[in-house]
Amino acid sequence: MAGSNFTKVTLFILSGFTDHPELQVSLFLLFLFIYLFTVLGNLGLIMLIRIDSQLHTPMYFFLSNLAFIDTFYSSTVTPKTLVSFQSNHKTISFVGCFVQMYFFVGFLCSECFLLGSMAYDRYIAICNPLLYSVVMSPKVCNWLGVLPYAIGFTNSLISICVISSLVFCDSSINHFFCDTTALLALSCIDASITEMVIFVLAGFTLISPLLIITVTYTAIISAILRIKSAAGRQKAFSTCASHLLSVTIFYGSLIFTYLQPDNTSSLTQAQVASVFYTIVIPMLNPLIYSLRNKDVKNAFLRVMHRNLFL
Repeated sequence: MAGSNFTKVTLFILSGFTDHPELQVSLFLLFLFIYLFTVLGNLGLIMLIRIDSQLHTPMYFFLSNLAFIDTFYSSTVTPKTLVSFQSNHKTISFVGCFVQMYFFVGFLCSECFLLGSMAYDRYIAICNPLLYSVVMSPKVCNWLGVLPYAIGFTNSLISICVISSLVFCDSSINHFFCDTTALLALSCIDASITEMVIFVLAGFTLISPLLIITVTYTAIISAILRIKSAAGRQKAFSTCASHLLSVTIFYGSLIFTYLQPDNTSSLTQAQVASVFYTIVIPMLNPLIYSLRNKDVKNAFLRVMHRNLFL
């Protein structure tokens, strides 16, 4: 096709989940429930950490940042998806699509690196407990909290710049939100360089934090196994079990999504996996860190007691 024959795309059609119109109402109600639970759960966790002084520690500083990311990460995708379920015109403007993708990729990358910061925090707490307050100073915590956002949104900005320079010959996105891989599939021109840039950025985002997490948890497990008492091992493991579970679910769904072969069947599977890490995991994190955490449950009881018996 000659470049002069290309028609500029001004809007995109989100065609994900349109194969089964009879499920639109059920999916709308399910997504709405999950989204409301996500927002209330994560914002409630942030407020609890801010209100209760006993939770003003590095561990809960990072946890409040995770809750913040999950709230807005889910909010970049779910509201538009809910509107699409209730509308016959499942469209999004060109600018709106790239704005959504910018924040989606930015928060996604930020969460990857924040999980790495949380792993380092648990490493210091278990392997060097006597130096914990010195190593994890407020300055270090602030840096470990800010860097994930800086890296994540820089990564996202580069992705947006290279993808927006492409020429699109189709406006139908085979997804329920504007994802990088879905947009690359619509390109009319050779996108091999763009795909390579996206591949390098995605590899850096996935592998770097995962490498940090793997190294730190190898050291953590080694340190736990050297603890003589069973009670001591149990206590040490409980401080990082929630984080390890969250990392396993998050990275498992990401790897399943982005390592699928390029065919129709895998696209459907990728949509299901995308639902999991964009909508379900942000709901699960406050449950994982609350139900398995005595400090959070005790803080909740203290706050409730103060408010009920003023």
